[in-house]
Amino acid sequence: MCGIVAYLGKKEAYPILIKGLHRLEYRGYDSAGICLSDNKKLVIYKQRGKVSDLEELVKERDLSGHAGIAHTRWATHGVPNQCNAHPHYSENEDLAIIHNGIIENYTPIKQELLHEGRTFHSDTDTEVLVQFIDYIRIKNNVSLLEAVHLALSQVIGAYAIAIISKNDPNTIIAARKGSPLVIGIGEDELFLASDATPIVEHTQKVIYLEDGDIAEMRILPDGKAKLDITNLEKVRKTPLIHKLEMNLSMLEKGGFPHFMLKEIFEQPRTIRDCLRGRINAEQNNVALSGIIDHKDKFLNTRRIIITACGTSWHSALVGEYILEELLHIPVEVEYSSEFRYRDTVIFPDDVIIAISQSGETADTLAAIEKAKENGAFVYGICNVVGSSIPRATHSGTYTHVGPEIGVASTKAFTAQVCVLLMMALCLAKEKKTISEKRYVDLIDALCSLPAKLEQTLKLDEQIFDFSKIFTYSRNFLYLGRGYNYPLALEGALKLKEISYIHAEGYPAAEMKHGPIALIDAEMPVLVIATNKGSYDKIVSNIQEVRARKGRIISIVTEGDETVRSLSDFCIAIPETEEMLVPILASIPLQLLAYHIAVLKKCNVDQPRNLAKSVTVE
Repeated sequence: MCGIVAYLGKKEAYPILIKGLHRLEYRGYDSAGICLSDNKKLVIYKQRGKVSDLEELVKERDLSGHAGIAHTRWATHGVPNQCNAHPHYSENEDLAIIHNGIIENYTPIKQELLHEGRTFHSDTDTEVLVQFIDYIRIKNNVSLLEAVHLALSQVIGAYAIAIISKNDPNTIIAARKGSPLVIGIGEDELFLASDATPIVEHTQKVIYLEDGDIAEMRILPDGKAKLDITNLEKVRKTPLIHKLEMNLSMLEKGGFPHFMLKEIFEQPRTIRDCLRGRINAEQNNVALSGIIDHKDKFLNTRRIIITACGTSWHSALVGEYILEELLHIPVEVEYSSEFRYRDTVIFPDDVIIAISQSGETADTLAAIEKAKENGAFVYGICNVVGSSIPRATHSGTYTHVGPEIGVASTKAFTAQVCVLLMMALCLAKEKKTISEKRYVDLIDALCSLPAKLEQTLKLDEQIFDFSKIFTYSRNFLYLGRGYNYPLALEGALKLKEISYIHAEGYPAAEMKHGPIALIDAEMPVLVIATNKGSYDKIVSNIQEVRARKGRIISIVTEGDETVRSLSDFCIAIPETEEMLVPILASIPLQLLAYHIAVLKKCNVDQPRNLAKSVTVE
């Protein structure tokens, strides 16, 4: 969840590294640090807080150097402070390291090093790792690369690391297991980062390191860049060079005050991009190559299991409703963190769908490996091209929404639901579990979705106006039925994530089984009450809330006067197919959470205690 960036080449490293840290700050913002190599010395500057605090610290300092490593932290071991910030020196300051991940057996290693007389200056597992590498290097009189190999063969846990030595300032050693690393190939220069966002303005050529890879990045005496990659068994690898699909404009706010608001307003475009090349409205056809190439796996399965975390888990719940309705086969949705550890029964003919925006979610990756070990077929739904999940799964579909920088996921959710519906349509047509008319109607509804999203976004000013009333509410209840129950969960999560208001999502019928005791004149209750599904039942639930003086915010279908008359505040969205309501109705929920958070002066792009990509347990 931390951000790593490194540079080797002929340019001054500091400007590249500091800009890279800003690009990676969504991965962690507890503290930041930088190490520059110049004249056979390593100079570290680090500071608690954001990257801007680090910039303030290094003003007027000597920042020269053509090699360096830098880090922005989401704390795991050790509280966020200057001492625990990365980079970390070895005891003799010969080495410096940055690290994303968790070293699970750091305690016994630390005890061994303490017994050998080593001293420590932080509470981190990362300092233990650099001390361990340095200890092995000196004790065995081996190169830094060999010491890294030996140390990592004894380490348990997840890591993405970059190490630099004062004795060899033109070399950086990088390694990964469970946490992402990308190498950028420039003209006589090399870049390293947790993802491609710090690299894209310098080069379009990248290499995604695989689990167990150790890379030696060097600038030779003649100024040429050299890259060697081996695995933990010291087998040399020939990496595949990819061309980045993103561009620099995707990483800028584009005139919006926050990335989150930009990404909310991007959704008409991102849904078009998600559908492009996959739906042919004129021929009434949906085609996903990942499904077509493996359709027998889906057609012969007795069960589908969807595994995901956070917002992706909510899209999976919507997918469960869609797949069961259109395919008539059982679907189970599992939190990846639970799926990987309990004694899950997995059959060889099961299909596992793994969903992750980043493609690096640690629990979801572990769930994939568990499913594969049991012989199941695994299909990935992911946004980031070249990330770990697409490489770990048998097949899959990219959502193609572009970089999502805001920590609270928005456009990824709507695209994931779109992909799940397209998958269901592909398979339902093959299984003949859908009528031709229903098939065509759903294709038409998907094709009209971007225009309806644009129409829904025009509600922004109205939502901002009544957001002012709820800025200092202490609790929220979100209610929905059927397809809208997962959306109630997602709406509550958005509010919790960025405004720090306690919120709960419930199936509306379950309100009477406990939560109704919370309702009084101070309790805002947001009800998703569109005109599809169990409409009469949701109207009854609203009346039950009114009877207890709850303040009702409703999301209704345009033209609905019944629920409007029962509501204190009403948001009307365009009519659409029931299974597409979660996509349209998510827009007002995202905007509501956003505006309340801004009014509370919260940092919506970097909410406290959170990071974008959860690459550790």
